[in-house]
Order: sequence, then C-alpha cells, then structure tokens
Amino acid sequence: MQIIVRLDVMLAKRKMKSKDLAEVIGISTQNLSLLKTGQVRGIRFETLAKICAALDCQPGDLLEAMPDD
Repeated sequence: MQIIVRLDVMLAKRKMKSKDLAEVIGISTQNLSLLKTGQVRGIRFETLAKICAALDCQPGDLLEAMPDD
C-alpha cells in the first residue's frame, strides 16, 4: 500500500502558498516541499497537527492510501 500526500490540493483550496504554510508551522520550505511531493518516509504527528490547524482540515484530507498495482 502506498500513501499519497495531497498537501498541494489543500494548499490550492485554501489559496495558501507553501512558503506561507512553512512559516506558520515552523518548518523550512525545503522540508515542506519534500513532504508535498511525497519524498519523505514519515511525518511527526505534531507537524501533521500544525498543518491541519493552519489549513483547517483533517489528516484524511492530506493523506490517501492507495493499493499497490
């Protein structure tokens, strides 16, 4: 099973730039970019909670499980 990160979709819905979100949640834009593209192995619950608070969403709005082909 693969986890797909839909952070870019939520940023677009909220009309927020990655740079602004990174500043609000206190991580670098480079780390946020890696998260956005799914190039990370994990995410701290604390970081996920900050993202959800900043974007007024739930973790399920940002992450999607996809079965392997």
